[in-house]
Amino acid sequence: MPQAKAASTRRSSKSSTSSGSSPQRATPKLLSAAPAPGSEDVPDAASSPWAPVSHRERQREAKRNAVLQAAAQLFNERGFHATSLDDIAARLNVTKPTLYYYVKNKDEILLQCVSKGLEMTLEGIEASRQAGGNAVDQLRACMQAYADIVMQPFGMCLIRVGDEEVPEPSRTELRRMKSEIDHAFRRLVAQGVEEGSLAPCDPKMSAFVIAGALSWIGRWYQPGGDYTPEQIAQQCIATLCDGVLRRVEAPAGVAPKAPRRSRRSSNAMAPES
Repeated sequence: MPQAKAASTRRSSKSSTSSGSSPQRATPKLLSAAPAPGSEDVPDAASSPWAPVSHRERQREAKRNAVLQAAAQLFNERGFHATSLDDIAARLNVTKPTLYYYVKNKDEILLQCVSKGLEMTLEGIEASRQAGGNAVDQLRACMQAYADIVMQPFGMCLIRVGDEEVPEPSRTELRRMKSEIDHAFRRLVAQGVEEGSLAPCDPKMSAFVIAGALSWIGRWYQPGGDYTPEQIAQQCIATLCDGVLRRVEAPAGVAPKAPRRSRRSSNAMAPES
């Protein structure tokens, strides 16, 4: 009987195989690692809604510069006293309290705007000097940099508003920076006179005339006019360097004649005997 039972078992197994049904294997369960104590409260860095600190700092600096840029434009258009923080906020499409995240008050805004204008001017003059060339080449390049900057918002704010509204001791520092610009022009004029490329003149007076004439551009310049900023700068520099009088060139080898004085005017000026 045991043999018959074994044969029956074999037949049953064979029949089951031939019918196509295969025995199901148990799938082992994968055990996940238990989270570390307290880790469920720490978000994944890749899924953090906050940008990295360096990125946030760059964003904040860009927004702060936007506040200063908008303020400088309004100061130039309306004047310092006629511009409010509400005006600046409206220009930027933000609320007034938002501004306090980037600046303390309107006085600080003006200080930063004027400081930026002076820093840009000093950097432009230094870059022009570093470019090399003789004194006249450097002087022209410095004049070009100065003229370009006074037609930009921060440079224009430096000219139109100035440092009179800035409280001490900041005003003293701003005037020290202005003195650096003045002395840079004086040095270049003195070098040009020494080289012989400029006519003999008083470097101090010449520097005042150059800076004063170029600064005045910042008062009357209006964007969108008939001339581009570059054209305005070039024409002003040409006038300062070449003058407005028409020069009549004498033929080669012939010295220009001195202006004649009429006999009548000469007699009229003669003292009575």
